[in-house]
Amino acid sequence: MTPAALPATVADNENVNAATGTPLTAAHARPPSTHLYSRFCAFLSKSSLVLAVIGLIALILCVQFQVVGRYIFNDTPTWAEALALQLVLYITALGVAVGVRDAGHIGLESLVVLLPDAWRQRVEILIHGFVILFGAIMAKSGWLWTTLKWSDIKPMLGVPVGADYLALVVAGVLIVLFSIEHIIALVRGEEVVPAWN
Repeated sequence: MTPAALPATVADNENVNAATGTPLTAAHARPPSTHLYSRFCAFLSKSSLVLAVIGLIALILCVQFQVVGRYIFNDTPTWAEALALQLVLYITALGVAVGVRDAGHIGLESLVVLLPDAWRQRVEILIHGFVILFGAIMAKSGWLWTTLKWSDIKPMLGVPVGADYLALVVAGVLIVLFSIEHIIALVRGEEVVPAWN
C-alpha cells in the first residue's frame, strides 16, 4: 500500500513506515533498516524460520511414527526417538537466533526506555555487544565439542555425536550476525524489522 492510498489521517502523519505504509508507534519511530547487510540477515532469519517449521513438522511426524509403531504394530522404531531429539536441538537453535534478531529475547527494556536518548543508545549497543560475546562463546564452544565428538557415532541414528553440538555453532554464528545488524541499525538511526512481517 502506498502512502497516497492510505487514509488521510495516516497519510498526513509523518511517522509512517515508508516500506509498509503502516503508521509507526512511538516505540518504533525509527525508519526500517534496508541496507544490504540487513537484507542478508533478513534472508537468513526467514530461512531459519522456514527450516525450523520444516523441522517441527518432521518432529511431529517422528513422534507419530513412533506412537503408531509402538501401539499399533508393537514394533517401536528406535531411530524415531533419536531423530526427534536431534530435530529439537536444531529447531531450538534456529528459534533462539531468530528471537535475537526480532528482539524477542528477554531484556531490561523497561529500564532502558527511561534513560535519555543518548544513554539509551549506548546501553542498547552495550547489550548487543554482550549478546555478540555470548554468541561467539557459544559458537566457539560448540565447535570445540563438535570436533571432539565427530568420530563418535550414535548407534540408533548412525550420525556423528558431534552433530548435536553443531546446533550450538549454527545458533552462535547467527546470534553474532544478527546482533551486529542491530548495532549497525542503532548507529544509523534505523530499526531492524522482523523478516516474517
